[in-house]
Order: sequence, then structure tokens, then C-alpha cells
Amino acid sequence: MITPLSNVASTAFDAALALVYPQPCAVCGASVEARHDGVACGRCWDNAPIFRGDETLCWKCGALSHAPVSENKREAIRCGRCDDDAFTSARACGLYDGALRASILELKRQPHLARRMAEQILEAQQREPLVSADLIVPVPLHASRERERGFNQALVVARTLAQLSHLPLDEHSLVRHSQTKMHRAGMDAKARRQSLAEAFAVRHPKLVAGKRVLLIDDVFTTGATASASASVLKDAGADSVAVLTLARASFLTI
Repeated sequence: MITPLSNVASTAFDAALALVYPQPCAVCGASVEARHDGVACGRCWDNAPIFRGDETLCWKCGALSHAPVSENKREAIRCGRCDDDAFTSARACGLYDGALRASILELKRQPHLARRMAEQILEAQQREPLVSADLIVPVPLHASRERERGFNQALVVARTLAQLSHLPLDEHSLVRHSQTKMHRAGMDAKARRQSLAEAFAVRHPKLVAGKRVLLIDDVFTTGATASASASVLKDAGADSVAVLTLARASFLTI
């Protein structure tokens, strides 16, 4: 717990740091005044398209609906596009835009999750239908891709969430044993699914058997990666596979 005194000291340090080493916001160019905000300023975070938990979503894949629906009917909402996906449910901290987008792009360059972003993913995990998960599993990169980048950004997120939520982390069972071609802009869901066919495997099925897995990735685009990963986890005996990402593509709405 941060005490009031330490909080004051941290605020003063941030102010001094911003004065001596000003960092421009990756979204608007204004000065970033707090270390915990990462690469975006407080104002851009305040304007970020973050889900607060009261939105109307497809209960399975988390696609956003702008139609007003009473709270007692939200669990019945379905978009129809995710019926064949293998995951049980999918949620994100918000839409891939503004401060969220800038933070994810920075995460692909540096293996560090800003505290503001860490707090957002913990809040998302604590909501239904993800809160019942009992094991965290990151979406793996192919070994050659991970060597090229130097780290797996999904694992960075998964480790952070495991520390904050006190859920166990399994970073070894799910593997990506074939490298798929880079998904081109505009590639549809069917093409993405075909490119990911048989890309994943579970090498330690006993570790996931009977578990309510929470699969972690950075961005949910079409759901193809999440579905392919969930499929092999369920084949290995996982009881259910929920998906949590930092953001989802803004065009995925109902």
C-alpha cells in the first residue's frame, strides 16, 4: 500500500523528473508528468476508450454494442460472428486507440507495462466472466520471432497480471511450433484462421487439464489467434478458456 507521504514524494519526484527530462505524450505531444502513465499523458488517459464494466458487449467475444440494453439482459447479447470460436469468452481493457494504442506500441519495443496499464488489466480481470479463472497462460510467440524481438509482450502482461491477481502463471505449456506469415492489413477472419491452423500445441497437458484458463495477449483483432490457442488448450483438457487483451480492434463492434 502506498502511504500518503510516499504518494506525495512520488508526485514531487514525477514533477521534478518531468521538468528535467520532459517526455512528450505519444498521443498529443504534451508533457507526460507521471511515470505510472507510461508514454501517454494524464489527459489522454482520461480520454482513452477504456471499458468501465457497464458497456453492452457480446457476452462471448466482447464486441462492443452501442445499443442500450438493460443490465439483466447483457448476458444474452451475442454478435453471431464468434459462434464457432473455441474460447469461452473474451474481454479487453478497451479499444485500440489513443493512450491504449500508444502503450501497446511501446510494449512491443520495451518489455515493461506501465502501472496505469497494469491497473487497467487487473480491473478487467476482476469482472465477470473472467474473474473465475484459476490459471494464466500467455499467447506464445514462435521461438524465432521471440529471438528477433527479444521478448514476448504477452508474457510481460501475463507476468504482471499474475503478480497483481495472485493467480498462478503457466508460461511453458502452450507453445507456437510453426511460424505463420505476417497477417496483412485487411486480411479477413477466415484467412487469419487458415494461416493459424495447427500453429499451436500444448506440451504439458496435465498442467492445464481441468483448469479455467485465462489466455493473455496484447490485441484482439479478429479472434483467430485466441480461438486457435483456446482450441488446443481445450483439447488438452482445459475446462474453459477465457481471453483477456489490453485492447481490441476498434472496428469490432456489433
